[in-house]
Amino acid sequence: MIAHAEALLKPLTIRGVTFRNRVMSTSHAPGYGQDGKPQERYQLYHEEKAKGGIGLTMFGGSSSVAIDSPATPWAQISLTDDSVVPHFQSFADRVHRHGAKLMIQLTHMGRRTKDNTDNWMPTIAPSVRREPASRSVPKEMEKEDIQRVVRGFAEAARRAREGQLDGCEISAAHGHLVDQFWSPSVNQRTDEYGGSLQNRMRFGIEVLEAMREAAGEDFLIGIRMSGDEMVADGLTHEDLLTIATEYSRRGLVDFLNIIGGQARDHIAHAISLPNMSFPVAPFLFLPSAIKREVDVPVFHAQRVTDLATAARAVHEGHVDMVAMTRAHIADPHLVKKLQEGRADDIRQCVGAGYCIDRIYVGGDALCIQNAATGREAKMPHVIARTDGPRKTIVVIGGGPAGLEAARVSAERGHRVVLFEKQPSLGGQINVAAKGTWREALSGIPRWLQGQVTKLGVDIRLGAEASEAAVLAENPDVVIVATGGLPNLGHAKGAHEFAISTWDVLSGKVEPTGSILLYDEQGQHNASSTAEFMAKRGCLVEIATHDRMIGEEIGTTNQPIHIRELYKLGVMMTPNVELIEIYPEGNRLVAALRNTHTDAEEERVVDRVVVDYGTLPVDGLYFDLKAKSVNHGQIDQEALVEGRPQPKDGDGFQLFRLGDAVAGRNIHAAIYDALRLCKDL
Repeated sequence: MIAHAEALLKPLTIRGVTFRNRVMSTSHAPGYGQDGKPQERYQLYHEEKAKGGIGLTMFGGSSSVAIDSPATPWAQISLTDDSVVPHFQSFADRVHRHGAKLMIQLTHMGRRTKDNTDNWMPTIAPSVRREPASRSVPKEMEKEDIQRVVRGFAEAARRAREGQLDGCEISAAHGHLVDQFWSPSVNQRTDEYGGSLQNRMRFGIEVLEAMREAAGEDFLIGIRMSGDEMVADGLTHEDLLTIATEYSRRGLVDFLNIIGGQARDHIAHAISLPNMSFPVAPFLFLPSAIKREVDVPVFHAQRVTDLATAARAVHEGHVDMVAMTRAHIADPHLVKKLQEGRADDIRQCVGAGYCIDRIYVGGDALCIQNAATGREAKMPHVIARTDGPRKTIVVIGGGPAGLEAARVSAERGHRVVLFEKQPSLGGQINVAAKGTWREALSGIPRWLQGQVTKLGVDIRLGAEASEAAVLAENPDVVIVATGGLPNLGHAKGAHEFAISTWDVLSGKVEPTGSILLYDEQGQHNASSTAEFMAKRGCLVEIATHDRMIGEEIGTTNQPIHIRELYKLGVMMTPNVELIEIYPEGNRLVAALRNTHTDAEEERVVDRVVVDYGTLPVDGLYFDLKAKSVNHGQIDQEALVEGRPQPKDGDGFQLFRLGDAVAGRNIHAAIYDALRLCKDL
């Protein structure tokens, strides 16, 4: 049982709107918008949370109120005309029918956007101060711009009200326009909107007053704001406490949604969206301090990944409602599972940041471990039992692909046998989780193992599957998820003299002295291994052919890696290719070639560590291929469309998943398993 769960399940009423519990999901930008509207995919994603028992789900993080705050870059929502209202109405119907409430976030991005999308309008801000993250140099707002944007907020609030939403909040966090006016790091004005804090509050006051007049007295209006910007020239906790108390004293807001930090540059952004390197609820002290001084309800969201932490936050009076946004991406049914006494079945967020990192490269939000999230039209969160015959399904490999295949197949009601040659389940995640602050990844196989054990899967650890052992089970389906092994690359001498990042993290090799780590992948592997070795006293240089270290790592994670590498004194060398390794006495020489100039240079080191990804372990697959009815082939069209795999003839079907096919990440491996096995 979760201690103080009753605190989470207690209703909360604000201005006549009653939320059935204290659990919410904050407004965020999953990249599901279409033509500036929340269409079916967007709605189904939030409806799943409503089915799962959530009290309040908020959508449309950074929804635009003006055409010079473009919605396009992140497939966002635009409230600049009335065409959005019918979409809101159908959205509200979907969520309300399951007993949850629905709100939207309104904003003007100010300088925190691009001027080369949508209508190619100049960005605007209180003053001409470039933002490092967006690289935008804004126009200083004229009085007419201020009046226009205030009207835009008011009209957007009216549209939200007409769309039958339960309320809205404005974003004055993460460096948007309202908090750009507040912050001395941006606002250098000398008129009535600049100078003193009272003057810098003026724009936000005018926005909220106009919204209330347009939306009426019985519509909820709140604000999402920082409790401390945590930057040297920004707003302090005392500044933001003054703003929060003044806005609530004036009756401008019905609730405050408090976070820590802001997002004007890469490291500030990563801190404001804390990943697994942070403890849970790292900034809970900020809403707690503000709640003591205001008379409106206080919400909070930042890495509250588990119900025990959420319950403590509400029970101890730190907040009135706690947001578990990424936790709902991992498991939209977590409240329902709590209510049903199934807390152990909750798939807990591990804080990988995969969902957010995808958004900032133009992708859509997807969960590293729940492949149904964002795909509700085709992928189920609850696996239905088959209405056909019970099959025998043999899964070979206990990494993420194999475990998900076993889980889904067992949920379907089939007999499942899982072979794993290692003494424990988890596959490559067990290696990755040894990389300093990446340990929380171990939660992914831990949940899967708990589920397959409950479902009665026949798990055979320390058992390397052979062709004879597989066929002895008389299988209907064989799934090869044997993963991959480290690829040592193509540099001359690498196979004789290099070791892999796996060798280091797994403890097979204890690195000492000076080390060159060459990274061909640009993912977490090399950066984590560099940190791991540097913390053990090694002198480390990490080199890559990419433009920068960890080029493929996303916004919430790369800055943390870079920060740690700097702290540990790791030398970072981009734009080089490893071409040869050879011995010289009892040391090694690593030859590097600059990818732009072809100039060559050498390093004399004690060890060379490389990361070139993996090569498939596919021998058993090819042994079984000729005996299978489908020759190991997947019908790609059926797979992509979410249809069952066809079967012609007698015998077993053979499929392979994950790294046993090609280098795949955790999400891809799990998605492959879900979409294949959900129809077996």
